[in-house]
Amino acid sequence: MLALISPAKRLNEDPWDETLRCTQPALLEQALGLVEVCRELSPPDLQRLMKISEPLAELNFTRFQDFSTPFSASNAKPAGLTFAGDTYVGLAAHTFDEQDWAFAQDHLGILSGLFGLLRPLDYVQAYRLEMGTRLATPRGKSLYDYWGDRVSDLVNERTAGHTDRRVINLASKEYIKVVDPSRLAASGITMTFKELKQGKARVIGLFAKKARGSMARWMIKQRVQRAEELQGFDEGGYEYRPDLSSDVEWVYTRPQP
Repeated sequence: MLALISPAKRLNEDPWDETLRCTQPALLEQALGLVEVCRELSPPDLQRLMKISEPLAELNFTRFQDFSTPFSASNAKPAGLTFAGDTYVGLAAHTFDEQDWAFAQDHLGILSGLFGLLRPLDYVQAYRLEMGTRLATPRGKSLYDYWGDRVSDLVNERTAGHTDRRVINLASKEYIKVVDPSRLAASGITMTFKELKQGKARVIGLFAKKARGSMARWMIKQRVQRAEELQGFDEGGYEYRPDLSSDVEWVYTRPQP
């Protein structure tokens, strides 16, 4: 079983435990190809492409120009500690012990516009390149064209030794689109988190993002290896709702805070 989460725009620049035994991204060669494409873009090009402010465009222009390998503790940081959005507040990877990291390496993947698919301990350098970006490359007009089947095939590699090879979708719609369900070795399940108010259940983005990270953390801490065990997830007051769920979407609700 492999759970997939999205990256975050906001990055964590705090110091980290450099004694962690980090790894190299599996699709680093392909990432370097994207970096070369992005290096040809000016700050105004990046501003238009990414729909970001002028200062952010300048920052990311510099990041692409400064991008360098090989990755090491002196110039990079593990992906699980690099991102700082709501999902990563729920994940709280900075509290993992050695056994947690080992389990996360095998059972958690981070989808990435630049790196395709990352493990939590894979080194990355600071970047911004969202999966939905319409970046033209020799492979097509978007990052979905660029990655093609590579991410789906890598997901299958990651689950090859698992008893339960199902994919747990804790990612956004923008990111999960890079995974082709027809190529996967087993079916996928999307986890949906809703807030209850006056008898109605609805998704609230901030809460849903944090819940995705919390479920990933719970999976790691509980050493969950079969999808059905996730029905026991109750962090933050959520409860699995079989009456609202299907084979491909499991719904969790709680009273709105």
